[in-house]
Amino acid sequence: MINIFSKFSSQLFVGLGWTILSSVIALFFSLIIGTIFAIMEVVPSKVMRVIGHAYVEIMRNIPLLVITMFFYLVIPMYVVKINGFTAGTIGLTLYTSAFIAETIRSGIQSVSGGQMEGARSTGMTYWQAMRYIILPQAFKIVIPPLGNQFVNLVKNSSVLAFVAGFDLMYQANSIASATFDTINSYLVVGVLYLIVTLPISYYMRHLEKKLG
Repeated sequence: MINIFSKFSSQLFVGLGWTILSSVIALFFSLIIGTIFAIMEVVPSKVMRVIGHAYVEIMRNIPLLVITMFFYLVIPMYVVKINGFTAGTIGLTLYTSAFIAETIRSGIQSVSGGQMEGARSTGMTYWQAMRYIILPQAFKIVIPPLGNQFVNLVKNSSVLAFVAGFDLMYQANSIASATFDTINSYLVVGVLYLIVTLPISYYMRHLEKKLG
């Protein structure tokens, strides 16, 4: 394992960089998209609730690889040319956003209904109350499951290997093919994934205790 790392360290760190970049981009946009659809699932408008629920159910129940391959194969053929990294990151973003939406929705519904009523009675609109009163409390409630989603997102970024995304798993496949040392190639990559995911887990745990 040490021999693999020392010999291919530059290649592995390139893969690590692409993995982190994809994860950060997907995390940022999936949090925004997930929050929007979570709100849509609880608003008074029945049409918006149906749209929000439909999006979440569709994205949650289609495998991540299928979503990614759709953007990698279909979109370039009929819409616009995109590379494997972009296709993988878009797929990862949409897939993760559905789970984040459900997580945030549960947090919103955990907040007492009296909070919304009290905010509205002071003259706030529904959206002002949601932004300033409900969402801050909801996010505080769902920090642990959100942390799990962030860790899952990093691990799921390995889907980029299927679309030439040059991530860690792609580099592991390349190294294993070149050296025929499959076990050590994937062991090294597993350690690198741990280096990324463990700090996230510990930080989210610390944040949970701090806010709790």
